[in-house]
Order: sequence, then C-alpha cells, then structure tokens
Amino acid sequence: MQIREVMTSDYKVVKPDCSLKEAAGFMLKEDTGSLPVCDGDTVLGMITDRDIAVRAVAEGRDPSCSVSEFMTDHLVIARESDDIDTIAHKMADHQVRRLPVIDDNSKLVGVVSLGDLARSSEEGASSAALEGVSERSELHNQS
Repeated sequence: MQIREVMTSDYKVVKPDCSLKEAAGFMLKEDTGSLPVCDGDTVLGMITDRDIAVRAVAEGRDPSCSVSEFMTDHLVIARESDDIDTIAHKMADHQVRRLPVIDDNSKLVGVVSLGDLARSSEEGASSAALEGVSERSELHNQS
C-alpha cells in the first residue's frame, strides 16, 4: 500500500513569516501538533508545538517571532509513491511522528502521521513506526 492511500490530504500550512502566536492558534484550532511551513507549494520546514514551547518560549522569545526562526528545516520527507513499510521505518529511524508528503515535482501534497499508519490495514507498519518513535534518542536534542 502506498502512502498516498493513507496520508492526510486536507492539511493546513503556515508561511515562513507567520508568527509563533498565529501558528500556535492554528494548531489549537486544527487540533494538531505540527504544521508544514510552505512558500507556495514548496515545503520549507515543519513547526511543532514542541518547537514553540521548548525552543522559543524557553528562550524567552516574543510570540511575534516568525516560525522560520524556530521551524525544523532539515526535513525527513515521504514521497506519495512510497510504500507504508518504508515510511514506517523512516519515521522510526528518525523518531518523527509526522512527515510531509511530496509528489514527483517536490510539491507538498499531504502529511502522513502515526495515526494514518495505525488506521491503515498494515499493522506491522504502524507498530514498527511507533516502537522506533518511542525510543529515547539523542535525536531529540533541541540545540
């Protein structure tokens, strides 16, 4: 099964100049912990509630700072044609809960989450991803 079959196609994005406060408001409204940061259809990064709380707030930064200052820009991505097992292992290896999904033209077309994998019919994929994401790692270093 390919990622395009389980990914979320109805996603919200923020622009790089969006403020942290606006991004947090979108997260609250949409009940999500992360948003792709995009310039048009091009994904530049991801901003998470953890980026806002642990990096920006902990540093005493103003909520009017732009998301581009705190987004994760070294992205792990999925291609819409990737199979679920490949992406589950990629999520586990990189300990991420959500990945932006791009098409062959590098255009953002969706987001795939652990929840999407769990709702798929391939139980092994979701458990492999969850197991890997749940491990402690130096990857979580926020420096």
